[in-house]
Order: sequence, then C-alpha cells, then structure tokens
Amino acid sequence: MKNTIAAAAFSSLLTFSACKKPENNSIDNQKIEISEPAKFTVDSVKMNDSIKLTDSLKLRFTSKMLVFPTIKDKKLLDSIYFGDKKIQDFSKKGIQALLEKNKNEYFNTVKKDSKDWLADMTYAQEWYSNKGMEVKSNLNDYLHIQYGWGSYEGGAHNNYGFSERVFDLKNNKKVELKDITLMPKNDIEKLLMKNINKMGGGATDKNGKVNNSDMLLVDKIPVTENFYFDEKNLYFHYSPYEITAFAAGDITIPISWEELKGKLNSDFQKRMNIK
Repeated sequence: MKNTIAAAAFSSLLTFSACKKPENNSIDNQKIEISEPAKFTVDSVKMNDSIKLTDSLKLRFTSKMLVFPTIKDKKLLDSIYFGDKKIQDFSKKGIQALLEKNKNEYFNTVKKDSKDWLADMTYAQEWYSNKGMEVKSNLNDYLHIQYGWGSYEGGAHNNYGFSERVFDLKNNKKVELKDITLMPKNDIEKLLMKNINKMGGGATDKNGKVNNSDMLLVDKIPVTENFYFDEKNLYFHYSPYEITAFAAGDITIPISWEELKGKLNSDFQKRMNIK
C-alpha cells in the first residue's frame, strides 16, 4: 500500500513538472540602453563679398560666425550671439541667412551715407567691415569665445577691437566676474595697474622692454567685462583707446590666481582645481 501511494505521488510530481512553463527572466534578457551626452561640437559659417561703388571706392565685407549644434539652451545661445538680438534660428542655415542680411545692410548703409561726397574721392580706397568669432578654449566646461571686429572707412588708420566672453556649459550661462572672485573692484584695479607691463603690447622702451604704462590714457585702469582665464591667470583684455593710445595696440593684463588667493569663489576654485 505504501509503495502504491509513493508511486502515485511521484507520478503526480512528474506530471506537474512537465506542465510547468519555464520562467522568463526578463532582467537577464532585457537590453538596457544608456544614452550618452552629445559630444561638444563647433561648426562655422563664413561670408566674404565685395562690391565696387565707384572707380575709387571698393567695399569688402567679411564675417565668420560659429555654430554650436549641441547647445540647445536658448538663453545661453542668446548670450553667445549677444550682438545680434533678433536672431531666432541658431542652425547653420539660420546663421548663413543672418550673415547675408548683415552684409546687405553694410553695403546699403555705406552707399546711403557716402552719396553726397563720393564723387569727390580722388584716390582709390578699399573700405571694409570684418567680424569674427573664435573658440579660444573649452576648459572644465568653461567655453571661452573671442569676438573680434575691424573696419576702415577712410582716415589715418583702421579701427579694431575685441570682446572676450566665457560661458558655463554646465549651468548654461555667461560667466560673470562675481562667479570667479569676491575681491572688491578697487583692489582689482590696483593689481591691473601693477601688472600692466607683464604682457606684450605695442609700447616698448628704448631697450625693447614692454612699457604700456607710458601710453596710459587713464589715471586708474577700470575693471572690464572683457575677461577670460586659464590654469594660471585671470586676464583682462582692453581694445585700443580703452586705456591706452592706439599705438599701444590692444592690451591684456594678467592677474595670477596666487594674487587672488583667499578671494576666489569656492565653487570656481574647486572646479578649476586651483590650489
């Protein structure tokens, strides 16, 4: 009797095992895809065109603007293209259309402004407008862009200048001086005056040594928004006539991180690994 019961139980177990479907381990079989952030890329659009107004005057327009396909934040893009407030299309096609518009405006403006005296021009001249953007560095997701411009519309010499802007790609904003240092502006101005001859300019003494201070047009050097930085220094960039005579050229004044010790924003100092 016991053998019969055991045999029946064993037979039932076999039947249950045969009917039971294998479990589908969805965790083992499931494919998990993790999207990586888009790699930072830069493209550019260039424009180079000229027209001849008369036998004596030729106009040339050149421009280069950068395109940032991986930057999607509109507020950040508005800040990057701060000189063109009406831009809505940040694609390569949109930037190309903007350059075409800027070119036509330049040509038409010169034509309009010069019509009363153009016939009196007695010697051949080429006037020009030149604007450009250049990525100087991308350090710890701090993107440094230099904006340059140059022009000539008669006179003794051309004119040119620069604008330096740094953008925080992690927080989608333009970097302000307060994001870097807490030092009062008066103290920064003293350092600017102290360091004015540390980097080259157009002014030198008879021994060829940098002597920008001899061409100063101001009693104290103001703190400019045209700044950038690297692993060693904070730099302030001044265009001709801002603080010195044109002959001195554009002036860049460095202030070392050591000189700003104890006055740096702690988050910035950590991110830049400044000891």
